[in-house]
Amino acid sequence: MIRIAIIGAGIGAEHLSGYRALPDRFQVAILCDLDTARATAATGGDPAISVTGDLEAVLADPSVDLIDICLPPQLHFPIAVQCLEAGKHVICEKPIVRSLDEADRLAAVAKARGKSMFPVFQYRYGRAMAQLQALEAAGLAGKPYVASLETHWNRDAAYYAVPWRGTWAGESGGALLGHAIHAHDLLCKVFGPVAEVTALTDTRVNEIETEDCAALAFRMQNGALATSSVTLGAGNDTTRLRFCFEGVTAESGSAPYSPAQDEWRFIARAPVAQAEVDSIVQQVSHGHAGFAGYLDAVADALAGQGGMEVTLEDGRRSIELVTAIYRSAREGGPIKLPLSSGSPCYTGWMPESR
Repeated sequence: MIRIAIIGAGIGAEHLSGYRALPDRFQVAILCDLDTARATAATGGDPAISVTGDLEAVLADPSVDLIDICLPPQLHFPIAVQCLEAGKHVICEKPIVRSLDEADRLAAVAKARGKSMFPVFQYRYGRAMAQLQALEAAGLAGKPYVASLETHWNRDAAYYAVPWRGTWAGESGGALLGHAIHAHDLLCKVFGPVAEVTALTDTRVNEIETEDCAALAFRMQNGALATSSVTLGAGNDTTRLRFCFEGVTAESGSAPYSPAQDEWRFIARAPVAQAEVDSIVQQVSHGHAGFAGYLDAVADALAGQGGMEVTLEDGRRSIELVTAIYRSAREGGPIKLPLSSGSPCYTGWMPESR
């Protein structure tokens, strides 16, 4: 049983639901938030969960195994370092940090303390992704050709009424960092690492500092090509993914926040037969999905049975890609990856960090 302290009662309330889906693996012992009334409401009055506004007390509690950071982005790096140095494993909402420099320093602390750090990319977990992975494992997918991604969501002035949102200092980025980052993680999960990215960004929907629209082109290390269309000015929230391989095309539905849990179409391309594809897809069973699936993989990793968890290196790659995207948008041309410690924007992509 892994004892959890959640820091932050906003998105932390959703994390709590994920832990509650796995009562044999996790026990949420503490919910910490400066607004203790909000924290109490998030627990639903559960007497088994202590509510506090004292982070130092949480860090000093020897019964806490893992701390789940659900705070605004500018707090992720310093709080994660504190938690690791206190001898705790850490889960951290996206983005884990605000620069490659911070990512590398965080990895050094985790290694020195012998603790694990898990970035949150729960969109990976669901039956549809398991089906696609099964087709790849069976050799039916073949060579990857192209992919297209749409992150078309609706965020208005009311969303940005929260003071830190839409600002470089508070949110650290716009739609590319806080919204499309999940779709780009799925792209890299399916097609592998990015070799080059070209980005166009704009602020067209809301009166904010950061971008709320983008158009991106990727070349992957394996030669595949991909495009990503991003806006926060759509009429509703939809996420659509399409992956074209030599032997099969995989099409998601339009579920915005749980694409891997949606019903996908898997369309055979000759010489692969549709019956072969259907046979593999129908055989796939899947356990927990979404955040519960993500947490199940974390528990496996902490038990020494890892392989499906999101790693700190995965989180670093997402930060590297974000860095390259913002750099491309500002420089007006393609940026090649990987980025070295001497690369522009290594210490941060935000205007004051360049």
